[in-house]
Amino acid sequence: MMRRVVPYVAAIAAVAVTTMLIGLEASRAPLANVSMLYLVAVLIVAVAFGRPAAIVASLLAFLSFDWFFVPPTHQLVVANPEELFSLALFLLTAIVTGTLAARERARAQEAKQREREATLLYEAAFLMAEPDLERALAAVAEHLRGALDLDGLAIETDAEILPRPAIAARDEAARLALRGASSELRVLDPHRRGRRIRLIGPRQHSGGRVVRVLPISAAGARIGRMQILRRAGAAELGPSDERLLAIAAAQLGVTIERARFRKEALDTEVLRRADELKTELLHAVSHELRTPLASILASAGSLRQRDVVWTDRDRDEFAMSIQEEALRLDRVVGNLLDLSRIENGSFVPHKTWHDVGALVEDVAGRLRPVTTEHPVRLEVQDDLPPIELDYVEIQQVLSNLVENAAKFSPPGSEIAIRVGRDDGHVRFEVSDRGPGIPAADADRIFVPFVRLSRPGQSARGVGLGLAIAKRLVEAHDGAIWVDREVREGTRMVFTLPVRGDVR
Repeated sequence: MMRRVVPYVAAIAAVAVTTMLIGLEASRAPLANVSMLYLVAVLIVAVAFGRPAAIVASLLAFLSFDWFFVPPTHQLVVANPEELFSLALFLLTAIVTGTLAARERARAQEAKQREREATLLYEAAFLMAEPDLERALAAVAEHLRGALDLDGLAIETDAEILPRPAIAARDEAARLALRGASSELRVLDPHRRGRRIRLIGPRQHSGGRVVRVLPISAAGARIGRMQILRRAGAAELGPSDERLLAIAAAQLGVTIERARFRKEALDTEVLRRADELKTELLHAVSHELRTPLASILASAGSLRQRDVVWTDRDRDEFAMSIQEEALRLDRVVGNLLDLSRIENGSFVPHKTWHDVGALVEDVAGRLRPVTTEHPVRLEVQDDLPPIELDYVEIQQVLSNLVENAAKFSPPGSEIAIRVGRDDGHVRFEVSDRGPGIPAADADRIFVPFVRLSRPGQSARGVGLGLAIAKRLVEAHDGAIWVDREVREGTRMVFTLPVRGDVR
């Protein structure tokens, strides 16, 4: 109410002050000249308070000039017809001047409001660019609440996209009010434009609050809502603020819809990749399982033949073949189980202190049946400290690397295992004289089910050994990679950290 009265009170005060000034100067200057001070007063009122106050000031100036300065004074009667024309011209000039000044003021205010809107919307759009939708909406809610001086503002959409509303509140009471409104709106018509709900807070918080609901739409469908919390009886938002909220709601609709599309695309990609992995798994595992199973069945079938007399050596060979192929099956199934445990996060290394040299010798001895066609050279630094590691898992990492070296290098070529210090780590190297790994595939070989085919050869194995090795090493805070500086063959390297107190 006071805001509506102030412009007119200012108009009356401006005319009164101007009348006093003219009264003081009327005896020393021509009346026609000093009367122009009224136009200055009208201009000031127009610029400060707008057109209605300027028109009131013009009328008051006209009446004051006639009452106090045009003969006969203190009467609204004009004795000289020429004075009447001058007064009419004065009134017209004052009204036109005030109107033009008020119009320029309105244009300046509109330009300022547009600039404010553009700035706020640009900042909101910048915040909406955040990839994390929950963080983006929380930042936008706080930005709009502060810019519009609201008690609180909440942005809510489908639970599949955003599990809980993004709330920005002036205080905890406002936050609780918005949460209560959110629950109530799920029961009522939640998206009807302009809906208001009166909320009565706890007794210790004086006064009620009102939540206004604005729908958030995208592609003609309502996908969420914006809840605006203000105290009951507070001044209504201006047209500029209403326009700002409407545009912000439209931008939020685009942002939420984009996030939904991104989630759907990601889900689709995950399903596609899962289907590819399933196909790759079936293709790889079917071969890796079929071959040893066929060998086991053949050996077992031969042993069961009654019409053939087998020597003890033949029986030993059949039994050894069954054992080797069974171990091969065990490795394939074990790799699959290990990858499953690692991928679902259930793998936790059980670390204890171990001597690295003993571990390497143990692996070399255990893999003698695999490396019968390759001389194996061990180079282990003498002063290596003990390392805290999961013995079984690191043994598996080293075994996978040695088995790959034996599998992909020509018979008779040497396999070298080197272990030494490397700047706070223990460095393990497994080198062979095979065809090597192309630089383009140096990172890809650690992806599950990726198998490299050699010229003239089909891909061998399941493609899990290096993938599992990478995850086991990383679980020990280490790193594994292909040494690209090797010109001949392949050198696989992995490092494990040494604790500071044993360095």
